[in-house]
Amino acid sequence: MEIPDTLKYTREHEWARTKGTQVVIGITDFAQDHLGDVVFVELPDVGDTVKKGESFGVVESTKAVSELFAPVSGKVVEVNDPLGDTPETINDDPYEEGWMIVVEPSDPKELDALMDAKAYRAFVEEQE
Repeated sequence: MEIPDTLKYTREHEWARTKGTQVVIGITDFAQDHLGDVVFVELPDVGDTVKKGESFGVVESTKAVSELFAPVSGKVVEVNDPLGDTPETINDDPYEEGWMIVVEPSDPKELDALMDAKAYRAFVEEQE
């Protein structure tokens, strides 16, 4: 299971990567592995706002349907539209090509409350 040291993580298994003033968001390797084969993803539109801890979309797999939860609040400035046609990209490459949305955070300090890789690794080990 891959847990990059450069990302921040939520208890709901989303990751966040700072890119300039923006935050790129996706689901972790742990999450995609437990979901199984991803067959559908529903994401917000550019211009929508998301709120930390609240659902911003849905990912559906052959095993389950799971909500996606925003690690930060802000405005959606980019959406990974190709996931609509190739949702399996989330399984193949959850941290790069499988990213989901980019948010312009309304409060960048919200990132400080997220887990670093070491804390997330310990959290995942508790869950297994």
